[in-house]
Amino acid sequence: MNTRVFGAGPPDRAPIITPPIRPRATPPPLNGRNRRRMLSFLVFEGERPQQERVLRHAHLLGPESTPISGEIRFESGLIHCTKPSGEATSLGVQVGLDRQTIGELGLTVDDQDGVTPPLGIITLRTCLLPERDRPYLLSLELARHRLMLYLNKLEDWQLFDLGADSEITRLFERARHAFTQALVAQRTGGDADAHGFSAEAHRQAVISLWLAVEAGERLALESARRDFIPRVTGKVFEHTLETSPHAPASRQRATQPVLSIDRVGVAVPNRPAIGCTVSPASFTESAQRVAHESLDFLQVPMRWVEMEPEEGKYFWRNTDQWIEWAVRRAKIPVVAGPVIDFRAGCIPRWLYVWENDYETLREFVYEHMKNLVTRYRRTIGRWVVLGGLHVNDNFHFTFDQMMDLTRICVLVVRKLHPTAQVVLEITHPWGEYHTANRRSLPPRLYAEMVTQAGIMVDGFSLRVQMGQPMPGQSARDLMVFSSMLDRYAALDKPLSISAIGVPSGVPEAVGDPELDGLNPGFWRGEWSEPLQADWATAALSIAAAKPYIQSITWQELYDMPEPVEMPRGGLITVDGTPKPAAGRIAEVRRAVHEGVLPEPLNDPAWMPGAG
Repeated sequence: MNTRVFGAGPPDRAPIITPPIRPRATPPPLNGRNRRRMLSFLVFEGERPQQERVLRHAHLLGPESTPISGEIRFESGLIHCTKPSGEATSLGVQVGLDRQTIGELGLTVDDQDGVTPPLGIITLRTCLLPERDRPYLLSLELARHRLMLYLNKLEDWQLFDLGADSEITRLFERARHAFTQALVAQRTGGDADAHGFSAEAHRQAVISLWLAVEAGERLALESARRDFIPRVTGKVFEHTLETSPHAPASRQRATQPVLSIDRVGVAVPNRPAIGCTVSPASFTESAQRVAHESLDFLQVPMRWVEMEPEEGKYFWRNTDQWIEWAVRRAKIPVVAGPVIDFRAGCIPRWLYVWENDYETLREFVYEHMKNLVTRYRRTIGRWVVLGGLHVNDNFHFTFDQMMDLTRICVLVVRKLHPTAQVVLEITHPWGEYHTANRRSLPPRLYAEMVTQAGIMVDGFSLRVQMGQPMPGQSARDLMVFSSMLDRYAALDKPLSISAIGVPSGVPEAVGDPELDGLNPGFWRGEWSEPLQADWATAALSIAAAKPYIQSITWQELYDMPEPVEMPRGGLITVDGTPKPAAGRIAEVRRAVHEGVLPEPLNDPAWMPGAG
């Protein structure tokens, strides 16, 4: 069965899968009241409408990119989206812009139109769309949103001075021209199966989307080039102090984040720190050497399953040795957490006995937090106290219980370690889980509710991982990544990235039919060590150029034989050899300290994955 969405991967490799989102009951007919709550999309496969497919990473979004609950299914050649209200809605879904798609549409990488190289299999979204009886053409609506996003970010990032001769501008103008051609051709020559849409409209829409994504990635990198040096040298913060009415009256007191009036979010006074998570069992000489040469700080996860594998019996040794090495020998700070993380694999088995007894579970959380903070408060400067509670997919809590647990974790640290920074982690920052899980909270809504509830946190951290066949880890492009950071900056709190990374090889689970619906896709090419290094340079440079980002943490230092987070996602191989990404991260760190651009960004024509 062919399950590609106008391209989902090379034909010689079995596709990877997110479990398809299926309705729990027979879907309602497209008439009567239900018509007002239905969106449908036609998907082409080459020259013909697609007849079979698996929906991968499909989700619904409302205004301000807020995830909404609903049901998404593929039926009778159409993607049907059933939503709870009549408001305009956006569909997010994984789409192929890979070499096979190019071939099916009769395009080549080096043709006279200047079409860009393949961009991979990535998750994209449409604009907000109203209900209507006839379906939308998916490729056309994806292209429409990407053109709109480009124009919005051109304004937000104040890059109108690019000029008509800029390669970025030329790409965008070609994308806009192809979109116009698609609009002209969309209702000419199509048959009944295609609901009146033509294959030429689809072809032009894919060209438009393809060029617009490339232009957007280049725009995100150009924004990083312009802002990187002013950010890391403190010029942005100085400008904010001079212009913001929220700046403190005394400059000697200007050591706290200041709300900006001409940029989104706050400006933080210190340059962005570059760190890495270290699994406690990875205490080796090669890991210590890379950490000392490449990092400003270490993040020790303190997973409950590792700290207290048996009830009441703590295992401190592995965590102690990393913290002692960092504080006494390397002289670098240590960040702890997330301390409480209810994801499967982070919780000890004995705790599941109490998953339906909230009062007892609450006491265990309190005691565990108290024990860890009491032991490590002399060596930890920042606590990521809680991670991913809003996803609510392992242990299940009510909204009031989520807020109660959040308040408890924050107050324990505030009481026992009042000088420490307290941070909450947001996992799955795009929030696609909420479409299928009605017991969850959208990630940004959770952060807003924490603030409104008066829970005093110093900031939020984001977990941004891609390339693993797991929910929320599908590949996305650089413009979407940069735009997502800006969206969370609107919380007006300092942001950190508590886990960022991609693998250095194709995950072994790729090709497993049982996991095909969780196919994470790939970015520009199948994951490899050189591509991991290029992605690290681009993503860390974009994040470090943001005035509200205070730290960036790579997801793992060492590839463990039995990885907790992501196979081949570390900076050091299992045999102890540093990967190219380790050198690139060290290079970004040196650039931050020296106030210069990372070397690849000195070349205006550099694009990651170009070889």
